[in-house]
Amino acid sequence: MAKIRVIFENGDPERTVEFDPADAPFQEDGRPCSVLDVLLGHGIQLEHACGGNCACTTCHVVVKSGIGKLSEASEEEEDLLDKAPGLTPTSRLGCQAVIEDPDAELVIVVPRYTINQQVSESGR
Repeated sequence: MAKIRVIFENGDPERTVEFDPADAPFQEDGRPCSVLDVLLGHGIQLEHACGGNCACTTCHVVVKSGIGKLSEASEEEEDLLDKAPGLTPTSRLGCQAVIEDPDAELVIVVPRYTINQQVSESGR
């Protein structure tokens, strides 16, 4: 069984999901068995304004451990990540980061802000 521990910078309580990657896809958003797919399929909301189609950065997550258990980032994903607030060397788009190891243990942080939230908070 794979496991994802999700830490929210906005103060929401931590959540942990255990799942069998062979059961993917769990939802219809993001690549099958992506971080977004797994979280949505287990009732954990992760913003994804483009529907998980690698067209925005709202599903940006920071992988604190287990990054080697994920698919490699495509050039398209890396180009989009350059626009994400709070970018780190282990940032990924949740819709594109596919869990490839059935025994993976990941710790991810969901940043406090996304581009959509910053725009709406500033009143633009």
